[in-house]
Amino acid sequence: MKKTIAAILITALIALCMTFFVTACEKKDDGLTTVRLNEVTHSVFYAPLYVALNEGYFEEEGLKIELTNGGGADKSMTAVLSGQADIGLMGPEAAIYVKAAGSNNYPVVFGQLTNKDGSFLIGRTADENFSWSHLAGKEIIGGRKGGMPAMTLEYAMYLNGLNDGENVKINYDVQFDLITAAFESGTGDVCTMFEPVASTYEQEGKGYILASVGAAAGEVPYTCFMATKKYISENRDTVLKFMRAIIKGIDFVTESSSEAIASAVAPSFPDTSEELLAKAVDAYKAIDAYKTTPVMEEKDYDKFIEILRFAGTLEGDVAFGDIIDNSIAYELYGG
Repeated sequence: MKKTIAAILITALIALCMTFFVTACEKKDDGLTTVRLNEVTHSVFYAPLYVALNEGYFEEEGLKIELTNGGGADKSMTAVLSGQADIGLMGPEAAIYVKAAGSNNYPVVFGQLTNKDGSFLIGRTADENFSWSHLAGKEIIGGRKGGMPAMTLEYAMYLNGLNDGENVKINYDVQFDLITAAFESGTGDVCTMFEPVASTYEQEGKGYILASVGAAAGEVPYTCFMATKKYISENRDTVLKFMRAIIKGIDFVTESSSEAIASAVAPSFPDTSEELLAKAVDAYKAIDAYKTTPVMEEKDYDKFIEILRFAGTLEGDVAFGDIIDNSIAYELYGG
């Protein structure tokens, strides 16, 4: 059954995209070029992006960002392919699935933002001496089959002697953006959450952070910026400006304290205290989740492909050079 997953996902994406019209970025009356960016979820995991937004780095480049939330890579990819978004921030698996399906205008990754899984295991009870073996016999809400959160969770469990259907159960039936609600309603024994949702959930006494999935799974090009080949070709100067602002955000996060980062991203999280935001940033810095350069390394891509194959979502091959374009990052950052 695993062998049909990628085909199902690709077919769903293409079917969804057929109902939309393609539109291009445009200049508004304020003289700024509007870029429509769709993020897969809203998390401190993407701190460099919010720093760039709130510190005015995009405006310095003559850009205005219209940010929307896809609530899952399948939906974010649909937005990019349909022209509802110019750029998508999501896992590269979505681009690989489209390329594997034979599309000529497949999305190309032009910048990597994170290099670890950003989710944390949340349990219903505290476990101060947590070991992955404690998950044996339990049901874990993992998100959509074929999505990066589910695949890296499955891979991390495998590395720790746990296999879905044998000594643990992964629930793939809950959509990514509905995991927290499903867990709170009583589904599963453990689930995954990104920050700052995880720390907020724990602070409210609803659950407990047990472990980092990213720390267990290791380095992987988890979240990247991508756009269609057509968009990049026709708007290369805009993409260069976009990435120049992102690099400023990356440098800020690399060089600043968690408290300073929390203050910078706070406008993007009005319902979360700066104390919790700083705690979330600490958690991500502790596992080296943030990239210090937007260049994707081929060895990391190879491990990413290994995870996709392990999950059964990719057959055949998608070459690094077909889907990854480091030329923009190299031009701005050197390489």
